[in-house]
Amino acid sequence: MDHQVVKGNDTSHAPEQTLTETSLVINGKVDGTVSRPEIKLFKRRWVIVFLFSSYSLCNAFQWIQFGIINNIFVHFYGVDSFTIDWLSMIYMLTYIPFLFPVAWLLDQKGLRVIALTGSALNCVGAWIKTASVRPDLFGVTVFGQFVCSLAQVFILGMPSRIASVWFGAREVSTACSIGVFGNQLGIAVGFLVPPLLVPNIVDLGQLADHISVMFYGTAAVASLLFILVILVFKEKPPLPPSQAQAAVRASEDYSYVQSILRLVKNFHFMLLLVTYGINTGSFYAVSTLLNKTIMMHYPGEEVKAGQIGLTLVIAGMAGSLLCGIWLDRTKTFKMTTLAVYFFSLSGMIIYTFTLNLGHLWVVFITAGALGFFMTGYLPLGYEFAAELTYPESEGTSSGLLNVSAQIFGIIFTISQGKIIDEFGTIAGNSFICAFLLVGTVMTGFIKADLRRQRANFDVSGTKEEDGQEDCTTTPVILHEVKL
Repeated sequence: MDHQVVKGNDTSHAPEQTLTETSLVINGKVDGTVSRPEIKLFKRRWVIVFLFSSYSLCNAFQWIQFGIINNIFVHFYGVDSFTIDWLSMIYMLTYIPFLFPVAWLLDQKGLRVIALTGSALNCVGAWIKTASVRPDLFGVTVFGQFVCSLAQVFILGMPSRIASVWFGAREVSTACSIGVFGNQLGIAVGFLVPPLLVPNIVDLGQLADHISVMFYGTAAVASLLFILVILVFKEKPPLPPSQAQAAVRASEDYSYVQSILRLVKNFHFMLLLVTYGINTGSFYAVSTLLNKTIMMHYPGEEVKAGQIGLTLVIAGMAGSLLCGIWLDRTKTFKMTTLAVYFFSLSGMIIYTFTLNLGHLWVVFITAGALGFFMTGYLPLGYEFAAELTYPESEGTSSGLLNVSAQIFGIIFTISQGKIIDEFGTIAGNSFICAFLLVGTVMTGFIKADLRRQRANFDVSGTKEEDGQEDCTTTPVILHEVKL
C-alpha cells in the first residue's frame, strides 16, 4: 500500500518501528532523548474522505428534495405546506434523541461500523420512498424519510472524526472541509434537480411518473454507494497520522459518560455549542423555507427558487474549502470564526432587504454572498470544537454541535415560517438576523484554547510562530515510499 512517512529523521531504510527517538531542544540545549510514535500518512485517506462525502451527499439530497418543491408535493399528497415542511424538519428532530447512542457506538465500534450503518439506512430509506408514489401513501413517504433521517445521525458529525483519524496535523482542517463539502453538495443538488425532474403540473398520474424517476434514481445511487462502503471503507490507518492522534490511541482511560460531563463543563465549548446552533439552525430554516419565500415574491418560479438555493450552497462549498485551507495554514480559529460569523449576519441583513425588490438577479447575488459565509461556517465549528475539547472524541463534540443545530433549526423553521405567513418575509428574515447578532457577540467571548495544536507542539518541541493562536509547527513530509 502507498503511504507517506512523517518523522524527524530519514529512517526509510531501517526496520519499521512504532517509536522513533528524537532529541528535545530547550533554550538551545539538548535535553535528553524522548520517544515518540511513528507517524505515517496513507494515500487511502483521500479515498475514505471522498467516499464519505459521496454518501453524505446522497443523504443531504434527500433532506431537501421535498422542501424545494413544497407546493408540488402539497398538490400531490393533498396535505398542507407545514406538513411537507416536516419532511425536512424530521431530519432535525430525529437527530436529537439518537445522537448519544450513535456517539457511544462510534467510540465502541469505530468508524467502519458507523459508515456501514449510515450508508445502509440511507439506501433502505430511499427504496422505501419508491413505494410511496401515490396520493394515498403519504405515510409511507414519511416512514422512508424517517429512515433517511436516522441515517443522517450516523453521517452528520463524522467529518471531524474522519479528518483526525486519517489526516495529518497540517491537513486536518482541509480534510474536515472536504467531508462537509459532500453534505453541502448534496443540498445543492437537492435544490437543483427536483424542480427539473418534477414539474408543476395538475395531472396526478403524470406527476407520479416524474416523482418516481426522482425516487428510483436516488435509490440506485444510494445502493451503489452502500456497496462501495462495504468494499472500500476502512476503520483507521495502521499507524497514526499525527502526534495528537497517536496520543489518543495510546490512552486507554476513556469513559463515554465522563467525556460528556467534561464537555458540558467546558465553558468555551458551551459558548460554541450555542453559537454554532444559531448559525447552522438559521441555514436550515432559510433552506427549508426557500420555496415559500421565493414564491411569495416571484410566483411560478419553482425552478428559479431551486437555482437560488443551488447558488447559496455552491458559494458555501467554496467558503468551506477556503476556510479549511486557511485554518490549516494559519491556525487562527477564533478570528476566522468570528469574521465568518459577522459576515453571515451582514449577508442575512442584505438578503432580507433585497428579496422584495423584484429583480431575481439581485436575489442570486445576495443569496450567494449569504451562503459563502453561513455555509462556510460549518467546518469552522467542527474544527474549533475539536481544538477546544481535545482529547475528547471528535464524534461526541461534533455530535453535540449538531444537536444544538437541529434544536435551533426546528425552532427557527417553525417560528420563521409562522412569522412569514403572518407578517411577510422581511419580518421573518429579521427574526433570523436578530439571533445571528446574538451569536456574533457570543463568539467574541470564546477563548482560543487550541489543545490539539498544543498536543502536537508538546511532542515535536518546536517553537510556536508569533501571531498565531497557540499553534504548532508539525513534522514535515520528507518522502513517499511504497510497501
